[in-house]
Formats: sequence, structure tokens, C-alpha cells
Amino acid sequence: MWRYRELLPVANDPTVGLQVGFTPLVKANRLAKKLGIRELWIKNDTVNYPTLSFKDRVVSVALSRARELGFDTVACASTGNLANSVAANAAFRRIESLRFLIPTDLEQGKIINSLVYGANVIGIKGHYDEVNRLCAEIAGKFGWAFVNVNMRPYYAEGSKSMAYEIVEQLGWRLPRHTVVPMASGSLLTKIQKGYQEFVEARPGAGKRDVHSRRAGDRLLAHFHRAKSRFGLSSGRSSRTRLRNRSPSAHRRMVSTRSKLMKDTGAAADDVTDDEIRDAIKLLAETEGIFAETARRRDRGRGAETHRVGQNSGAMIPRFFASPATA
Repeated sequence: MWRYRELLPVANDPTVGLQVGFTPLVKANRLAKKLGIRELWIKNDTVNYPTLSFKDRVVSVALSRARELGFDTVACASTGNLANSVAANAAFRRIESLRFLIPTDLEQGKIINSLVYGANVIGIKGHYDEVNRLCAEIAGKFGWAFVNVNMRPYYAEGSKSMAYEIVEQLGWRLPRHTVVPMASGSLLTKIQKGYQEFVEARPGAGKRDVHSRRAGDRLLAHFHRAKSRFGLSSGRSSRTRLRNRSPSAHRRMVSTRSKLMKDTGAAADDVTDDEIRDAIKLLAETEGIFAETARRRDRGRGAETHRVGQNSGAMIPRFFASPATA
């Protein structure tokens, strides 16, 4: 991903995650046939380095920038994948002071994945948004670099690398539609931003590029509702991160992302746990790609791509884990 360094928010050469990114864009013929779509590509971050997670992209940018700014302690609030990525990338660059704050009810397998790298993992009683608020207070008081709090402006920009790669791997063309899984919606906005930057960088683009640009704007994203539109889910769900959203945070997320989708002509939908499990099985059986339970929402409504007027597009599975932790 650092082939696009000039478009990412670092001042100098990157120092963390040099091997992250440029994962395969797989032409998913069997899955496309199952869904009734003419052409379908899957951006496969299950092979991302080093933790088989999309999070390796955003973490490499955040940690590289944190080192430039002189932070000596890196930390994050996490429900598993982010902490694993920060721990692995920090260990590789010998960043020794690591602090991870997690909800106390997090699955043991995900905790072990962070502990193995020598991180200091602290359990906090409460849901994810309460953990996140505590991290904001700690960041200000102790001067720690929380990758998804005070380093978030840099962290979020790492997502653009996926858009750049998709465009390059399609022969410098934009897909007609892009299916983007959605929690807070950050990936959705950054994929859109990455596409926009590609168009702006090519002022002499021909009519084909312009046409693809307009269709590519139609990002197909998915909201998830827990028990109610703005309520908290009190029960267990396969979607660990998504059941931890406070009503106020959820409202802000819906407002911001809804505007982007309205402006770009996108569509949105939610999926159930059963649909996610069915999607995991279908993706594995048709394309040999196994995605983690909590994150495999985009395939759950992938068939929607052909309902908005075109028959081809790219699908972006967002987070992945090894079979041992899925």
C-alpha cells in the first residue's frame, strides 16, 4: 500500500507496515453466478500482512505517523482485530510500550492473539463506546497515541489504500459499484475519497473514466440494526463490534453516512446473524475465502448490486481473522 505514500498522511518514508496491502483482487465467477451478477471482484484482505486483517492498513499509517510525532506509548480501544494488528505491527518495529483497553466480555481467543505479542491488555467493564470514551481521557492525560482516538485522522486515511489498489488492479478503471461493509462507516467514506482522488489526479481522463466515476459513486453500504434502530443490543451476537454502539453515537453515524450515500446515489440495508452465517458458507464454498463471523456483512446483501442498474462491481470484505480466531 505504501506505493501510494504521497497520498497518505505521513511526512517521511513509512516506518511501520512496509509489507501491508496490495492484496489480491479476485474475480469471483462462481459467486457472481450464484448471485445473478455478470461480473464480480472481491478485494481479499484475508491475506493481508501481518494479521490477516483490513486493520493492518490503518494501523500502519497511524503507527508510522505516531513515531514521526514522537509518541513513546501506543494504545487502542478494541474488540479484537485492531488490538491484534497494533500489537503485531508494533512488535515488528520494536515499539515496546503497548496498552490495549477492551470490554471485559471479549472472546478469550481474541485476547490471546494480542497477549502473544507482549501487549498489556486491560479489561474495562462496559460496552465499546464506554471504553472509547475512557481512552480519550487517558490520551489527553498521559500523552499516549491511541490509534483510533487521537491518531484517528491519520488512521482513517489508511483505508483509502484499498480504493487505490482496486482502481490499479482493474487497469486504472473504477468499478461500476462497490459493496462496502459498514460499522462506523469510516471505510465507506474513505473508499469514496480514494476514488475521488483518483479522478482528480487524472484531469485528462476520457469519457470511459468519467462514466465509471459516476457509477462508481454508488457505493452500496449496509447499516445494521441491533434490537432497535438506535438501541443497544444486550444479547450475544456474532457481530461483536456492532452490538456495542451507544444511541447517540449511532445517530451521529447514521446522519453523516446517510448524507454521503444520498449524495452519491448509494443504497443501504441491514443483515441478520443467520444471513451472515449463510454468507460465510457461500463465500467459502464458491471462492475459497473464509471470513470472520463478526465482520462478514457485505456478502449478506451483495446481491443488491444488480438492483441499482448495473451488473458488475467490486465487493470489499472488511475484516478477516484466521480460522483459529473466527
